[in-house]
Amino acid sequence: MKKLIYQVAVGKPSHLYTWCMDSVKTYCERHGIDHHIQTEAVLKIAPDPKATGRSHDATAKYGGFLPIFEKENAFSRFPEYDQILILDADIFVRADAPNIFDDLQGDTDFAGVIERDMPITPAYSRKIIGYSRGQYGPLLDVNWTPNSKGHEFYNMGLMLMNKSITTHLNGQSPTEFIRRPEFKRFVDGTGKWKWSTDQTLLNYWVRKSQMNQQHLSWKWNALYRGVCDRNIPQAHFIHFFLKDHLPQKGENVNMLKDIVGV
Repeated sequence: MKKLIYQVAVGKPSHLYTWCMDSVKTYCERHGIDHHIQTEAVLKIAPDPKATGRSHDATAKYGGFLPIFEKENAFSRFPEYDQILILDADIFVRADAPNIFDDLQGDTDFAGVIERDMPITPAYSRKIIGYSRGQYGPLLDVNWTPNSKGHEFYNMGLMLMNKSITTHLNGQSPTEFIRRPEFKRFVDGTGKWKWSTDQTLLNYWVRKSQMNQQHLSWKWNALYRGVCDRNIPQAHFIHFFLKDHLPQKGENVNMLKDIVGV
């Protein structure tokens, strides 16, 4: 089976992204996985200027489009690949990490890590309770199984998929998929979704489509400063998703190496 890890790095170069993507490159070479980094915008998804709740600054620096929707271009690679992992550029992979594709079950369409199921700090737990209620609570046509830890949603920095997921694309190109009428509110950032990324859109799609889902271990997507520090050494993949909480906003790679113990 052909396997691919797909990443997007569009915009200003970053020491953090370079270091993380180099770790992915090494990982792919060790496990015989193809690796592709998209460095130029392809989809160029822009919000409706007459409807958007997003600020001018959110789109102006990228020529009016939203780079957060570029990684969905990976869907176009499924004719060539049987399994694809879409991985954010700020995820570091340990040198001894096992092959994540070995965990993907054959009858799974989509696999990911549920945020509320991670060994998170009390502070981050409170944050996602409020965040999940705001993002997913208003979407009443989907059961988000809310409980005391908030609504259930995947962190879409890591998306592991079998080719069977294309059934739920309904023959659409990546652009056509994102431009579905039911996703317009997420792209435009209206109301509760002013600050939303592709994460809200994708979670809604996965649940609304009732695709076969698989919950992966938190070790595949350990959120740094979300997951308790004592658990970070156990993680295979470490997600540096909060740049403002990193030394020099992630540009001091040597300090990050100390954090992960490499």
